[in-house]
Amino acid sequence: MALLGGKVVALAGGVGGAKLALGFARLLPPERLTIVVNTGDDETFHGLHVSPDLDTMLYTLAGISNGETGWGIAGETFHALGMLGRYGADTWFNLGDRDLATHIRRTQRLSEGASLSEVTSELCRSLGIEHPIVPMSDQQVRTYLKTGDGDLAMQEYFVGRRSEPVVNCVEYRGVAESSPSGGFARSLDGAEMIVLCPSNPLLSTGPILSLPGIRERLSEKNPGRCRIAVSPIIGGEAVKGPAAKIMSELGHEASCLGVAKMYGDICDLFLMDEVDRDRAPAVAELGIEPVVAPILMHTEEDKIALAKLILELGGSFLNGG
Repeated sequence: MALLGGKVVALAGGVGGAKLALGFARLLPPERLTIVVNTGDDETFHGLHVSPDLDTMLYTLAGISNGETGWGIAGETFHALGMLGRYGADTWFNLGDRDLATHIRRTQRLSEGASLSEVTSELCRSLGIEHPIVPMSDQQVRTYLKTGDGDLAMQEYFVGRRSEPVVNCVEYRGVAESSPSGGFARSLDGAEMIVLCPSNPLLSTGPILSLPGIRERLSEKNPGRCRIAVSPIIGGEAVKGPAAKIMSELGHEASCLGVAKMYGDICDLFLMDEVDRDRAPAVAELGIEPVVAPILMHTEEDKIALAKLILELGGSFLNGG
């Protein structure tokens, strides 16, 4: 199969999104790939603007990420955090010493009037990243989870409370008053493929798709564009994070089929793992073409292989194959 020859837009968040984005970056030149990253997880810690999903993407593409955790910087130390603890600061959110430099620089540039998009571009250049990484919005959108223990910001729920409270509702606060970043909006013009990376559909891609006008643009039928999603759920379990737990608590089926239903209006092809082969007919009944393949990414070779398969599928789809 021939690879897709046009521009690709990857919508991503979390470790799974970063893994697939790295695969695409190994195969595509910078002018053919734009990586749009969730910022609903952004939070202020110790007076600093922290963008966890953006930073995971930056560190992954820069080749400095912690391979064991998928987030943070390899070989990180935590001396500053330890000292903050001695001063009585709340240190439940781990921020490494080199990681802190990223947040200090971001906060400084934002205070000087730079947009989050501008700051992200500057950080990319400093880290030697050539492929464009853009935040979903330059306005503040914050993901909150309504639970039996009250309303919890995403990081408080995920890190501080270890995803334990039962979730009753997910809110993207500020999304109605926000807009897609310029880089995001421009990337959709002429894109031949939109990829929904294997990211949490409620906490990672959810905020991106909730931006005004985005879901409507992606739901438009376009013979010159392929929309493909990769399931973050394999065998009824999330590869990483609380996606399956939250989906179940909110009344969604915690499976690849449940994810496919959430993407039904914006998806042409749906990649699901071989262990979920029996769910393929049900996905097809949604009007989505199921593709069964190995989608779990452990090594860099796995990431490249999955990205290559997606590009082949997109090329075949657009050529009537």
